[in-house]
Amino acid sequence: MMWWHWLKYTVAGIFLAVTVLAQPLSFGPPAGLDILKVEVVSSVDKLKPGSSAELALRIEIAEGWHINSVKPNEEFLIPTRIAFDPVDGVTFGRLEFPEALQKKFEFSEVPMAVYEGTIYVYTTVALAPDYEAPTVPIKGTVFYQACDDHTCLAPAELNFSREIPVAAPDEAVTALHEDVFRRAEEAPQPTPTVLDESSQLARTIESRGMLVAFLVIFVSGLALNLTPCVYPMIPITISYFGGQAGGKRGSLLLHAVIYVLGMAVTYSVLGVFAALTGSILGGWLQNPIVLIFIAGVMVALAMSMFGLYEIRVPAALANFAGQSKRGYLGTLFMGLTVGIIAAPCIGPFVLALFTYVGEKGDPVLGFWMFFVLAIGLGIPFLLLATFSGALNRLPRSGAWMVWVRKIFGFVLLAVGLYFVSPLLGNSLWYLWGLSLIFLIGGLYLAWIDPTPASGRVFFAVRNLVGVGFLIFGLYLAIAGVEGYVDQQLDEFARSLEGGVQVTRNEIDWQPYSPEALQQARELGKPVFIDFYADWCIPCKELDKFTFTDERVIALSRNFVNLKADLTRFDSPEVEALRNQFRIKGVPTLVFLTPDGKEIPGTRVIGFVNADDFVPIMEKALAAVSGQQE
Repeated sequence: MMWWHWLKYTVAGIFLAVTVLAQPLSFGPPAGLDILKVEVVSSVDKLKPGSSAELALRIEIAEGWHINSVKPNEEFLIPTRIAFDPVDGVTFGRLEFPEALQKKFEFSEVPMAVYEGTIYVYTTVALAPDYEAPTVPIKGTVFYQACDDHTCLAPAELNFSREIPVAAPDEAVTALHEDVFRRAEEAPQPTPTVLDESSQLARTIESRGMLVAFLVIFVSGLALNLTPCVYPMIPITISYFGGQAGGKRGSLLLHAVIYVLGMAVTYSVLGVFAALTGSILGGWLQNPIVLIFIAGVMVALAMSMFGLYEIRVPAALANFAGQSKRGYLGTLFMGLTVGIIAAPCIGPFVLALFTYVGEKGDPVLGFWMFFVLAIGLGIPFLLLATFSGALNRLPRSGAWMVWVRKIFGFVLLAVGLYFVSPLLGNSLWYLWGLSLIFLIGGLYLAWIDPTPASGRVFFAVRNLVGVGFLIFGLYLAIAGVEGYVDQQLDEFARSLEGGVQVTRNEIDWQPYSPEALQQARELGKPVFIDFYADWCIPCKELDKFTFTDERVIALSRNFVNLKADLTRFDSPEVEALRNQFRIKGVPTLVFLTPDGKEIPGTRVIGFVNADDFVPIMEKALAAVSGQQE
């Protein structure tokens, strides 16, 4: 999954566009409609002091509505959060949210990460040994923003509570809701009618990102064979197979299969272990200090790949792992322990993957990611066992393998940047950081690296890889510039205009104020007011598409253009402004005459494209011209 996120936000170009939905945003749900219902579900009927139990929050989302996921696809969206009220002697574990649905709406450019239907959020509750109260109060709040296909509600919160009895020391505890408390891969997921009942992993594999992730991991496993820790083992290992097989090709191939399966078992168990310990690791990864530490480890491992120092396995451990054993069991043992011998070269890569799987906390995903890595690492053994004559055509070990390690060094630098990306504030820095790594990597690998380019093939590959790194780095740099021009200009304009959000500064926006209305009256010009909020998705669509249209920009020069910020929707100032202009939701576009009266038939609520908005602007101008005549 780590490589999925890296490619998703670079190669796929997700950073190049702001995701938007064309839907108006209201300040409250329809009368009589509960968008969310929350129920606390316990795995036991009673809790004992000194023990722990599983909890689940069963969240029912009203039909036709959805809420943003815990990790929305866009930074400006309001994520779903859950906070438990602190209780003395009670400890709550890390929250485990379900996989979000990637759903594309009518006007959205890319799928949005949302929850629909009924979802379960899992955690644990533990009592201190000296807990004395008769019950355990489970209280907290769900923070969310709900939308349907036409309306978004303002960010809201919903409280939940439940009391769980405390059992006496000799009292039996009964398990409850066993169907609810399953492993992550079996946990109920959002259940809209458009999806079948396939598992979480199956749904994820259907997405483009996961397929790319598995492909990258497989290719990385293949590439790890070119490191100086693994490559010299290939002919030695195949020769060992041949000695055990007595020269029979079928037996030789069987030894290779058993060897690769042994590797797969080792790495798959490692992947499951990483996922099962994710509750600890995932909690750590919310701490900036831990993120910086892990990034530092990745950089240190990268320096090892560059040859600044060596990470070696203790000789006694390596000798134990490499001891020759007879028969198929011996081959299996070699496969199970090959990771120890290869650790100095493949260990950094495996550690990076291990860390990410631990953060994800999905045992099935961890199993398959490491299984695919092992298959990629073992494919050459299978091929060479099948075509054993090809052993003589393998290139000899040499300096070129040291150069291959340096490729992984730059990859590990990118991994380190990935782990600190949440601390960068703006994903633009992450994109440009990746660009810098690949640009420097391309120059270094092709022309600066002192490794002698012995042989025409190595010379060609070296230059090809270097040029490939440069092209990819330039692509990321250009993508960052093009994709974030609007964002950077918005921030610049906001700093100049006291927080007003503008797009390309092509419409001459001013922050709303009574003084601005008075200025319009003095100028004798009509007024165009855009009521918006930072968390309003269709507001951003208006800025990105409608307000950048040349016809809209030209017509806007006939108005005094004001931006009214309703982000703090529950503040007294915003409430007064909403009441004054009868604003029911955002975005709302209002046209006023120079004397401050609304022009009938011109109010717009929600997103409107330029083709439909131009006639409305013309109608407003015509109405004002008619009054002046």
